[in-house]
Amino acid sequence: MSTLANQLASAEREEVARAIRLLLARPLLTEAADPTGFDLVRRRRDPLARWFDYTCGWNLVVEPRRGYARLTKVRVNPDGSRPARRARSGRAPFDRRRYVLLCVTAAELLSMPMTTIGMLADRVVQAMAADRALAGFDPVRRPERMAFVDVLKLLESYDVLRVVDGTTETYVDSVEAKVLYRVDNTLLMRLPAAPVGASRLAVPPEEVPAWFEELLADLVRERRYGGASADDTHAETTATTDAQRNLRLRHSVLRRLFDDPVLYRTDLADDELAYVTSLTGRQILRRSVEQAGFLLEERAEGFLLVDPDAIATDVRFPDDTSTARVAALLLLAPLCATHAGLLPEQLAEAGAELLRRFPGWAKAYQSEEGPARLADDAVRILLDVGLAARARDRVVARPAAYRYRLTETTGAAPKNDPLAVTTAGSAGEGDKQ
Repeated sequence: MSTLANQLASAEREEVARAIRLLLARPLLTEAADPTGFDLVRRRRDPLARWFDYTCGWNLVVEPRRGYARLTKVRVNPDGSRPARRARSGRAPFDRRRYVLLCVTAAELLSMPMTTIGMLADRVVQAMAADRALAGFDPVRRPERMAFVDVLKLLESYDVLRVVDGTTETYVDSVEAKVLYRVDNTLLMRLPAAPVGASRLAVPPEEVPAWFEELLADLVRERRYGGASADDTHAETTATTDAQRNLRLRHSVLRRLFDDPVLYRTDLADDELAYVTSLTGRQILRRSVEQAGFLLEERAEGFLLVDPDAIATDVRFPDDTSTARVAALLLLAPLCATHAGLLPEQLAEAGAELLRRFPGWAKAYQSEEGPARLADDAVRILLDVGLAARARDRVVARPAAYRYRLTETTGAAPKNDPLAVTTAGSAGEGDKQ
């Protein structure tokens, strides 16, 4: 092979690896949001589609004319560690009310190429009033308008809604606000990632709570792995071939490896652990990691992927962008020092100690219940990034937590800046893909 051909092949590998990590962080990539990234994905869409299908069993759709790429990530065991977040209020996660409004709003937008915020709100009012399972939507109330605006801002971030005139936030202050939107119905229909449509699993509303876990499992059941079909929940489970079983194992392990900050061996089922430790499984794992441009750390406790360019990282740790994230780093020291873990009372006391040590810091937590809230928020972050776990009534450090250490520096301690006197050392950055 000529030198030029080698250079072209190397350039393609590097571009495909970069595009893989880009899509892992942003499964819905639009040309409007990232023209350079979208152009890269557009040019390498064929090898990208093959890689995602083989490695994770995820479908990649690239629409050059419509300007978007959609990677449909599917997880057999979905969790709540990546909630939809509000564009305001410190990016707090969506609550149940906002998720309901999101679903109803998206359904109403399907038939509306253009709309105003007032017309859309009226449609949502009518739709929710017609469904006895839903609480009515009352835009006269400010909290309801705030929730509605959070939903619309999320759809704007997906480029499903594009503001033609006005500003969405003005609706919070006045129900008479004038905002005009253009709706991308095609992109809207690409948002759901579940392989089975919810309408195919319809049950009476009063029975949903009793069957919720089963319904959720049916939404993500994939035919390619064999077993019962979601179309006939009363059918007996069909035989699964060896090829289907190996396919399921490969996808289940690699999905978690490429989508989570760390993959612990103790979190794997027996057949998954046997697969990933087999000769074939290890070869596929290492080859896939190399093709995606990650660095693999393999230890007795599990596996960790590090993106040296931080392209695939959607949540960083350590991170000083919020008080709770700083507290999460500081709480690692007492957590790692106690093998048995800490009780809620001990965590609250650790939070109180931080507030006493830095009285000018974390003003939002300077109240009677503040230390407990600070500890709860910090623990939630540690749980999400795989550095801590709950064991009955305690929170315990997980093996990856010992990658970090706190080093005191000399000098007086500022009362409002804990990071000025504390630095974090680590064997590598904790990434969450």
